[in-house]
Amino acid sequence: MTTFTIGETDFLLDGRPHQVISGTLHYFRIHPEHWADRIRTAKAMGLNTIETYVAWNAHEPVKGEWDATGWNDLGRFLDLIAAEGLHAIVRPGPYICAEWHNGGLPVWLTSTPGIGIRRSEPQFVEAVSEYLRRVYEIVAPRQIDRGGNVVLVQIENEYGAYGSDKEYLQELVRVTKEAGITVPLTTVDQPMPWMLEAGSLPELHLTGSFGSRSEERLATLREHQTTGPLMCSEFWDGWFDWWGSIHHTTDPAASAHDLDALLAAGASVNIYMVHGGTNFGTTNGANDKGRYDPIVTSYDYDAPIDESGHPTAKFHAFREVIAKYAPVSDVVPAARPDAPTLEVALSGEGDWMPDATATGGTDVPPTFEDLAHLGPLVRYDVDLPSFAGPAALVFGEVRDLAWIHIDGTPVGRLSRALHERAITIPAGSRLTVLVEDQGRVNYADRLGEAKGLIGSVTLNGAPLTGWTATPVDVASAVGTGEGTVGRALLRGTFTLDGPTDLFLDTAGFGKGFAFVNGFFLGRYWNNVPQNTLYVPGPATLAGANEIVVLELEHAVEPVARFVAAPSLGQLEE
Repeated sequence: MTTFTIGETDFLLDGRPHQVISGTLHYFRIHPEHWADRIRTAKAMGLNTIETYVAWNAHEPVKGEWDATGWNDLGRFLDLIAAEGLHAIVRPGPYICAEWHNGGLPVWLTSTPGIGIRRSEPQFVEAVSEYLRRVYEIVAPRQIDRGGNVVLVQIENEYGAYGSDKEYLQELVRVTKEAGITVPLTTVDQPMPWMLEAGSLPELHLTGSFGSRSEERLATLREHQTTGPLMCSEFWDGWFDWWGSIHHTTDPAASAHDLDALLAAGASVNIYMVHGGTNFGTTNGANDKGRYDPIVTSYDYDAPIDESGHPTAKFHAFREVIAKYAPVSDVVPAARPDAPTLEVALSGEGDWMPDATATGGTDVPPTFEDLAHLGPLVRYDVDLPSFAGPAALVFGEVRDLAWIHIDGTPVGRLSRALHERAITIPAGSRLTVLVEDQGRVNYADRLGEAKGLIGSVTLNGAPLTGWTATPVDVASAVGTGEGTVGRALLRGTFTLDGPTDLFLDTAGFGKGFAFVNGFFLGRYWNNVPQNTLYVPGPATLAGANEIVVLELEHAVEPVARFVAAPSLGQLEE
C-alpha cells in the first residue's frame, strides 16, 4: 500500500521525503474534452501533482439536484490525472473564492432565510455536511492509500481572512474523517499571523498563499507551523482581470525567481494557476471592496499555460526552475498556432427581450432569488402614476446594471460599479427596467447577496408599487422581428474543415452574450480589458457552424470576426 504522510520536516511518500510540485487546474473552467491535454501539458512543465477546487454550485445549482457527470465529472478528472502518473490535491471548500460566482456556494443555500454563512449555524452545517459527503464519495476511493492518487485534502479555504469559528472547522474535519478521508488534511491562509491563527486547528497542517517574497512568507508560516513540511499551496503566478481595468500580468523571470526560492528552501508548492481556463457562460465572480468589480470572461490569469492550453514564456521559465529540483520530461508542447480567421455576416432578428408575462404585482421588485432565477437577466415592469415630467426615479440599489425604458423607449442606464441609483425620466405610463446580474461577489461579507432591484423604488419621493418581474432565458431568446439597431439578436453561419479553437473578436459589439452551436461562450463588453472570447474546439463542428450574439445595447456592425490570436487587453504601462 502506497502512503503519503507528514513527517517532522517533509511530506513522506512511502516513508521517503517528497516535495510536492503541483499546479491548479479547475475542471469546471475547462471543456471536458480538453482535460487530458491540459493535464499532460502541465506534466510537461515538470509537475508531479495537479490540484483542483470543487465548485459546489456547479454540481448542485438547484437544491437536491446533484450532478457529477460531464463537466462535473470530478471522478473522471482525477482518473485522468492518475493516468498521467500524477498525484492529486482536492480542495472542496465548501467556499472556494476562485473568482467564481458566489465563491462556489449555491444561490439556493446563501439565500436560505436565517442562514449563517461559513460558521457553525445549523442550516449551513447540515447542507455543507451533505455536500462534503457527496464529494468524498468520489474522492475517498481515489486516495493514495487505497490505490488511487489523491494525497491531500483541504479543509475550508483561506478561512482566517473571513472568520475564526473553531467549532465550524472541527465539524468539517469530523465529517471529512467520517466519510473515509485518511490522507493528510490541510488549511491555507495568507501568511499573516492573525489569519494563520484564526483559520486552522492544531490537528490540521497549515499552508500559505502568496506570490512573492517567498523567504519572508515561509519564515512567517514556520512560526505558526513549527514542524512538518512548509508549503505554499497557492503560489500566485499571475492575477485575474475585471471589467474597467487593465489586463494583469507578472514578469516570468520574477515569478520564476520566487518559485526557485520556494523549491530551494525545500518547500512544496502548488502553482495557482498553472492553467486558468475560462468563465464560460455567466460563471464569473466579482469583488466589492467599496467598488463593485465584476470579473471578465477569460480566466487566463497570465498562467504558464494560456487560456487555450498552450505554453507561454512563463511555462518555459518555470520548467527551467523545476528541472533543478525534479525530473522534467523531454517533451515540450508546441507553441499556439494561429487560429482560423473568418468574417461572418450576421442577420439581425430584432429585439429579443420577452414580453412581460407576470401577473399581479408587489410593493417592491422581487429579487432574482425571490424568482429562483439563476440566469443573468430579469425584466421588471410597473405602471407609472400621472406626472408632468421630468421626474426623479430613485432605486434602493441596482445589482448590477439596469437599462431604463419609458413606454418602450430607452432613457438611460444605471451602474452599480459607478454607485448609480437615480435617473431623471420623462413623462410616460409604463416603466420597464432590464437588470443584469454581472457576477456574484466571491469574497468576504457580500457572499450570497441578493441580485436585481433591491428595496423600494420612488418617483419624486413617492413609492412605486405593483411591480411584476419576468426572468429572461438568454440561451433560448428569440428575436421579435428584423433589424440590428439597439438591443438585437444577431445570427450567422460559417464553415470549418474540422473542429478547431477560435477567437471571437468582440470589438464590433457593445455588451452582451455569445454562443457557438449553442455553447455559451460567456459575456462580452466594449469596456476594457477583454477584446476576444475563446471558442474551445470541441464546441465547433466540421461543416456548418452557427454563431448567435445577444446584444444588450448596440453592435457597431452586424459582423462576427474570428481572429488568429486572443486579445485580453492593454497592459499597465
